[in-house]
Amino acid sequence: MLSGNKGEWSELYAFIKLLGEGTLHPGDGNIEKLTTIFYPIIKILRTESLINYEYQIDDNLIFISSENGNVISSIPISKFKNTAALMLKKIQESKESSFNIPELEEFLKEIKCATLKASSTSKTDITIVIHDFRTNQSPSLGFSIKSQLGSPSTLLNAGKTTNFIYKLKINSLSDVQISEINSLDKIRPRLDKLYDLGASFKFIGVESNLFKNNLILIDSQMPEILGQTVFDYYTTNRSKTIDLTNYLEERNPLLFDKTNDHNFYLYKLKRFLTDVALGMTPSKVWTGKFDATGGYIIVKADGDILCYHIYNRNEFEDYLVANTKLDTASTTRHEFGFVFKDNGDYYIKLNLQIRFIK
Repeated sequence: MLSGNKGEWSELYAFIKLLGEGTLHPGDGNIEKLTTIFYPIIKILRTESLINYEYQIDDNLIFISSENGNVISSIPISKFKNTAALMLKKIQESKESSFNIPELEEFLKEIKCATLKASSTSKTDITIVIHDFRTNQSPSLGFSIKSQLGSPSTLLNAGKTTNFIYKLKINSLSDVQISEINSLDKIRPRLDKLYDLGASFKFIGVESNLFKNNLILIDSQMPEILGQTVFDYYTTNRSKTIDLTNYLEERNPLLFDKTNDHNFYLYKLKRFLTDVALGMTPSKVWTGKFDATGGYIIVKADGDILCYHIYNRNEFEDYLVANTKLDTASTTRHEFGFVFKDNGDYYIKLNLQIRFIK
């Protein structure tokens, strides 16, 4: 019997609900449906146990075909609609971290779904063939699924690769003082203590050279912009990406020419968030080629489903910057937040992790 958390069940829910609805609706920056635009779904592709299946919508039926094109079965769309409604109810009602839904087992076997999460080696969680009225084409697009039904998911996962290094300008620190600072239970009190001792901080680089070069590929000043963003997160009460971005625009620490009120930081951080959302990871060389070629699918708390298509790039970028925040990962696991000495100089590492708000 299949078992998983709310986020995992949400992926299967999105698959079944979209087949039942037959259309994909885009959202705006506030996660509201754009009612004037929609994409008819022609079929959804799914891989189970190394077998590729196609779920094609034709009138009131879903035709399930194997990779050789043979039709395995045809199922009324109404069964998908009813199953999606039942699944949503069970996901919303569950209080367990991992749970099963026995009422769905027979239907899931009928539609050849033996796993909650379709097989994938990229950020693509679901592949949909849509009809685009504007281009009169039917592209096959990969979407990453994010759900509001469970715990907020991460956009950028923390790791040692996402550590940013800051040099302390301070006369001296004794081993006892370093030990006392590092024994404080949170990073903010450690930084406050360093300020009390007269320290100032200078961003000097990204711990991972690979991640640094990925950032430079996006924008030559992206390491410095993120270095300042991360520092502001740990030293102010700001955590939402949009608030941190506005704070950068106000202070302009990189001294951009703001004579004509260009929003340099907002524009550049939107590019960074988009590349992360669609394929860039800190541990692999980024070529600029998107994995999630369609964009994002959002499962809302009420069960409604919206997409953020890269054709509607402005809405997608607005969604990312308005619905993410910086978060603090494990300091011991990722080895950051502690003062250390190297060749007579003092340093501290701070970590970047980005999580969705909802």
